[in-house]
Amino acid sequence: MATDLKDLAHPVEAAALLKLLPARPRLLALGEPTHGEDSLLHLRNGLFRQLAEDEGYRTIALETDCLRGLAVDAYVTAGSGTLDAVMEDGFSHGWGASEANRDLVRWMRAHNENRPPAEHVRFAGFDGPLEITAAASPREALTALHDLLATAVDPALLPCARDTLDGLLGPDDRWTEPAAMRDPARSVGRTPEAGHLRLLADDLETLLDTEAPHLRATGAPETLDRARLYARTATGLLRYHHAMADPSPARLARMVALRDRMMADNLLALAARGPAFVHSHNSHLQRERSTMRMGGRPLTWWSAGALVSTHLGERYAFAATALGTIRHRGVDTPPPDTVEGLLYVLPAAHRIVDPRRLAATLTPRPPVARVSPWFGYAPLDPARLTGLDALVFVKDLPES
Repeated sequence: MATDLKDLAHPVEAAALLKLLPARPRLLALGEPTHGEDSLLHLRNGLFRQLAEDEGYRTIALETDCLRGLAVDAYVTAGSGTLDAVMEDGFSHGWGASEANRDLVRWMRAHNENRPPAEHVRFAGFDGPLEITAAASPREALTALHDLLATAVDPALLPCARDTLDGLLGPDDRWTEPAAMRDPARSVGRTPEAGHLRLLADDLETLLDTEAPHLRATGAPETLDRARLYARTATGLLRYHHAMADPSPARLARMVALRDRMMADNLLALAARGPAFVHSHNSHLQRERSTMRMGGRPLTWWSAGALVSTHLGERYAFAATALGTIRHRGVDTPPPDTVEGLLYVLPAAHRIVDPRRLAATLTPRPPVARVSPWFGYAPLDPARLTGLDALVFVKDLPES
């Protein structure tokens, strides 16, 4: 068995990864089974450098706030702001504190300096403006969309004045109330004002679509792309807040599904711009239904990867990452009858494996699912091997 596995394993390099795929993908997604481990992010950085320098990929998209990510992109493309500022303000979920993310941003800025814009690498967040304890107010996205349209189209076409939006939005702390995440009665998502805002957001997005030829002809393509980002973020946040106010048992399932819908919409927009490399948790990128327990209930939903795959087909590719040990988290040597345990015998620290050939090799004695002693690590489900395009195996994860 060990000899067979060695024949299936390749160095973790961009060329080896792409060679496993049936077609060159528009979106190449690399998943991770746990967050917050810089060694996995350094591995990601190395792959992106190879993809950018040798394979024509120009964008990296991370699981971070799509609006805050605009500041990171402005820094790496134009030098706007400072590295310290964009690491502080340009990332959500605390990812700006990661040294590996800092190294990525620093390298992207150095790569772009003295290169023409057509050769620039770009940064994008593809998550919504959402955190575990709260969702952002739709104010930033909704008013930015209104302001952009107000300067570009006949004002008589606007569905409302800016003051109307401000009055309906009210104070932002109404929207970001942390208690609303657990108590739907504390959410403003189903108030008459929120309902009116959803209609106005739809009207503004429709105006953007109907005036797109004019906007494309009179402004830079970036302006229209930015307006579309504001539009889908505003409508996505208003949907999410509406779901937060849902008192039914389906509330949490709707919320996680809407989050991945926002992720998918952002990824499809990036794919329309050009080839992009995507990094996120495996559960957001897989083609199968995702599952988790939240609030004592099992939840199932279709991930962003599953949604994107329905649109892109073979132009979407997903490589999951599996781990041997995370000893500083109590995750020790994997049992030999798990996928991780079978791969653990490989001598190299990092390897790319063809998952379909691996699954065929394991058919006579299918592996069992590994059980993690640490809630932050999601082991690979062996039943999902055939849904992967590639499998990256990291033997031992050192403490970051």
